[in-house]
Amino acid sequence: MQSNEASSSMEVETVSSEPKLLPPKPEFAPLKPHEMSDGQVQFRKVSVPPHRYTPLKKAWMDIYTPVYEQMKIDIRMNLKARKVELKTRRDTPDISNLQKCADFVHAFMLGFDVIDAIALLRLDELYVESFEVKDVKTLRGDHLSRAIGRLSGKGGKTKFAIENATKTRVVIADSKIHILGSFANIKIARDSLCSLILGSPAGKVYSKLRAVTARLAERF
Repeated sequence: MQSNEASSSMEVETVSSEPKLLPPKPEFAPLKPHEMSDGQVQFRKVSVPPHRYTPLKKAWMDIYTPVYEQMKIDIRMNLKARKVELKTRRDTPDISNLQKCADFVHAFMLGFDVIDAIALLRLDELYVESFEVKDVKTLRGDHLSRAIGRLSGKGGKTKFAIENATKTRVVIADSKIHILGSFANIKIARDSLCSLILGSPAGKVYSKLRAVTARLAERF
């Protein structure tokens, strides 16, 4: 008797089998650069070294056209401060375009051709790495001159061989070396250049490069 009363007093919740309909997922349009920064204009300034002033004048339209028309970034040359100034516009599609353009202009200032540097605008996985001969080995006078000579080779032969084998671009400006390429390729080129600085003959570096590039070709 008591059990019947207890069972009757218990309330059983019935779960409805119908699934609950969730509200539709909101779709927001991507924020524009001027909206991300509360309407403030983003700036970048790239200094122009004295020896790149004349090449910049000659190649100005080649630099200006892709930056202004394709990346939608305003660019101007400040003659008084000797800096290239970049800023976002209201119609700039992506905020990262500003940094890409700054990297592109900076690569040109380091000594890369416009044709090579423009790849920084097109591809995301490209970097510029710089180091000096003295970072690898402390050399002075004629020893330093010979090391730089070994890096470029007769008529630039060694430099071109390293560039073609590693799919990079190398600029040797006095004792500074700049490499433009992907992360893995920069490492291979840098190892080859460091071997030459340390005194390895070019033939030995070539054979090592052939082995490394063959291994890379197998991997990909």
